[in-house]
Amino acid sequence: MLTESAAGRGTSEPERQNGRRSLLLPMTLFVLCAAGATFRFLFLTRKPFWFDESFSVIVARLDWRDFLHLLWWREGNMSLYYLLLRAWLHFGGTEFFIRGLSVALAIAGLPAIYWLARLMFDRRTAVIAVALTSVNAYHIRYAQEARSYSLFFLFAVLSSGYFCVYLQKPSRRNLVCYGLTSVLAVHAHFYALLLIGTQGVAFWLSAQDSVAADGDADVGASRRLHRAWIWIGVAVSPLIAFIAKTGAGPIRWIRRPGLRDLIVFYEWLAGNGGWPLLLLYVAACATALAPFGKRLFSREGRPGEEIWRLRFLLLWMLFPVLLVAMLSFARPVFLGRYFIFCLPALILLAADGLGRLRKQWQMGVALAVILLFSVRGTLAYYDHDFDVERDGIGAASNYVLDHAQAGDALLFHIAGTRVGYAFYQSLRSESRSQHGSRTGSGPEIVFPRHGDRLDYRDFTGKPTPEFLRSIPPRYGRVWVVLMNNGGPPNPDSTTLMLSEVLTESFGEMQQWEFPQVEVRLYSRH
Repeated sequence: MLTESAAGRGTSEPERQNGRRSLLLPMTLFVLCAAGATFRFLFLTRKPFWFDESFSVIVARLDWRDFLHLLWWREGNMSLYYLLLRAWLHFGGTEFFIRGLSVALAIAGLPAIYWLARLMFDRRTAVIAVALTSVNAYHIRYAQEARSYSLFFLFAVLSSGYFCVYLQKPSRRNLVCYGLTSVLAVHAHFYALLLIGTQGVAFWLSAQDSVAADGDADVGASRRLHRAWIWIGVAVSPLIAFIAKTGAGPIRWIRRPGLRDLIVFYEWLAGNGGWPLLLLYVAACATALAPFGKRLFSREGRPGEEIWRLRFLLLWMLFPVLLVAMLSFARPVFLGRYFIFCLPALILLAADGLGRLRKQWQMGVALAVILLFSVRGTLAYYDHDFDVERDGIGAASNYVLDHAQAGDALLFHIAGTRVGYAFYQSLRSESRSQHGSRTGSGPEIVFPRHGDRLDYRDFTGKPTPEFLRSIPPRYGRVWVVLMNNGGPPNPDSTTLMLSEVLTESFGEMQQWEFPQVEVRLYSRH
């Protein structure tokens, strides 16, 4: 009996150890995801809504007719996010709740990055990738913004994941999943076309070797993948038509990037930790790539093999950025946040490099140092923004709403500026309805105005001299909100025209400055 009992204890100990190990992974992932969620919900409303976020909300609140008109004529990009936000707003309208959609999508990106890293490497690398993503300030920055960037990140991961899955197991299901996630990625942000292009380049660099090795089976898989790209093109053709129709007009304000802009972008992408954190990421990525050396730039390796995976990640991290930077010499179209879809590649390469360190303590120390600098970058973000300087449309709108008098008029230097004002006006309206207040809703908007409510025509246009001279005499005071107009040193032509025409009818003018916004009050007496 003693022998049997001892034997039972001897066989159960490894089982208990295996049981503990099986629980360790999900517990670790739960802790990392919980930490990631905490960092993303923390101080979620500390920073005010800026113009782009206000724009998202107002677009999503339009009726279906105006919503579809606006998507086709001006805002075809990010259409998937606008649709999701449109549904989300049925359940709440506070600033915390509105931004909560982006937070939820960002949190979903954590298990997605684990899945992709596990698919491409191993469990340890996947856990490291989740840890790096959970505290990455760039991911957190755009998780806390009511825009499409966390959705874009998520579908970039899913698209690339199913791309790799199909190359390893070329089934119809995997191909359909790849096509669907790629189409959704493009409708989350049209720069996803660059990701699909990068996938095509990575496949081309290895396709011939694969076909030569496996013959007819790989030829069929290759042809099906080419057909899938054609179908993806068909599915996103309305967006492509929109881009062809509008050109770079909606982003003509972007300036041409220089070498320093690219370096600063990668500093931000690595986690807002300056050059020390960027160098740590570069070292980790170099550790992953070093064993292959010049072979990375050959056509060696079949799709799915280790050298091909690393080459794909390197292309994913660099190719879209460098391509658009070169195109920007002809027409500036480079904006850092549009390339958040390159963050997964940086994370995965760094995670693989850390996982390759021979000794456990080396990996632990290196990871801890990177996480420490990443947390510092996140805390710095909580204190002040990076990548984007928020405008003062909220403060300017509230100033007008607080100081307007009955009978005042309001016009906007550029029609779209009304959108930011409309968001803050809606917050006032909701607050008044909750508290039963009967105070006014602000001055009467005279431009842009095509009806009693905001519609798609109110998003574009500028006031003309003829319109300004036709403002009825009953308006003793006219508020003017100017945004991104060059400021007092170099006012744009519309600002100069407003100043000239309105001073003909209004004898006094007062002005107040806010970040990127100027408020003027013209009075007849």
